[in-house]
Amino acid sequence: MAAVSDDPVDEDEAETDGGVRAYTVRLELVDEPGELLRALSPIANNGGNLLSIHHERGNITPRGHIPVEVDLESPPDRFDGIVDALRDAGVNVIQAGAEHYGEEISVVLVGNLVERDLSNTLSRIEDEADAVVRDLSLAAPDGTDAVSSARIRLAIDSGRSDAALEAIRAIGSEKELTVVEPLLGGDSA
Repeated sequence: MAAVSDDPVDEDEAETDGGVRAYTVRLELVDEPGELLRALSPIANNGGNLLSIHHERGNITPRGHIPVEVDLESPPDRFDGIVDALRDAGVNVIQAGAEHYGEEISVVLVGNLVERDLSNTLSRIEDEADAVVRDLSLAAPDGTDAVSSARIRLAIDSGRSDAALEAIRAIGSEKELTVVEPLLGGDSA
């Protein structure tokens, strides 16, 4: 999809080396018709060029919204304007641009997650493991009163995966949850 911009570009200002960088923007959208289009318009209208969109309706964020990851390219001097335009349009921007965390790890928790207060478990993981929940997938095939599983993708500071996993193990043990680990993601080298 080609970007459409209302700003005329002076020929003297045009970048000859491409002058664009790739960025990732993570959004949270309400699952309603037209929300994805509403979120993409500010990108195109402010000089961004869409590279890919990962929209997973089956996943729900802890706030009950749909996570959407948008890869785009734009000149560096326009990127902040794109993010501001998204927010001005009422789009919930979870993360924009450079990663604040150097590693990602994924774990699976198994047990009576809902009965053991999943919201509290996630909050404790963020606080005690010094991590940010990037993605959560919950499966409860026999209902919320039975055993369920959750795949949690966490962003952590580089070099902190062992400490984060130790904290998650302790929380899991306390809440009688099985922790399946680690499913490494991101830069694990």
